[in-house]
Amino acid sequence: MEIAPLVGRPALLAEGKKRVLAVADLHLGIEYELFLCGASIPSQTGKLLSSLLELVKASSPDLLVIVGDLKHNVPRTSWQERTEVPRFVEALSELAEVRVVPGNHDGGLADLLPEAKLAPATGLVLDQVGYFHGHTRPSPEVLRCRRLVAGHVHPTVRLADPLGHGHSQRVWARAPLLPEETGEGAGAGADAGRESAEREIIMMPAFNPLCGGLPLNADIQEERGPLPRMARLRLARIYLLDGTFLGSLEHIRASKPGRAGR
Repeated sequence: MEIAPLVGRPALLAEGKKRVLAVADLHLGIEYELFLCGASIPSQTGKLLSSLLELVKASSPDLLVIVGDLKHNVPRTSWQERTEVPRFVEALSELAEVRVVPGNHDGGLADLLPEAKLAPATGLVLDQVGYFHGHTRPSPEVLRCRRLVAGHVHPTVRLADPLGHGHSQRVWARAPLLPEETGEGAGAGADAGRESAEREIIMMPAFNPLCGGLPLNADIQEERGPLPRMARLRLARIYLLDGTFLGSLEHIRASKPGRAGR
């Protein structure tokens, strides 16, 4: 099984028996919430669809997996979402099979899409890769996989230039899965310990740049569900979208402003 992010894109390609393209956190309809907060932004759904169609055409996947938060507004579904979400998925389905793993923003999604398009909220297993959103614990079947792919966190890093001006960048975070998450604690034996050490969670950047992110290297205490607690987050390897390796999160946190990854 080969699994790797696509350079320059917030998307991942897994090649096994099936060729799987995965994206997360599209948050279609977020413009409505921004409008309620005083920001008037035209719908970006068309741009997101064009970008994703381009990726599908370029990678020719057997299956496109949307790893949660296809839509944005909860608990109600906006008129924009009712109109755009079905058309969005229908357009993608003309090029590849589409499955959606529901996230915490996907309430009411069953009213917008055929049941066959929806996976369980506890996750989906394909070629020994487990896909789950991250707002809730995945199924035991997902946890047994060697590679887990999740969204929800919207990982970013906060970087600063020599003058102290900061900006956030979307990143990939690849962190070792804690042994106890798979039932492989200290009493499970040395072999089990070695197996669990090889297991990792790949935290995907948000596909939609409007929905912001959680700066992993900032001193911010924000609850993001069970996902960050399932991994040795300080040992996570951090990559920019263009593939630049910034180092471990532990190293980035210890770096001086503007020097992360050097």
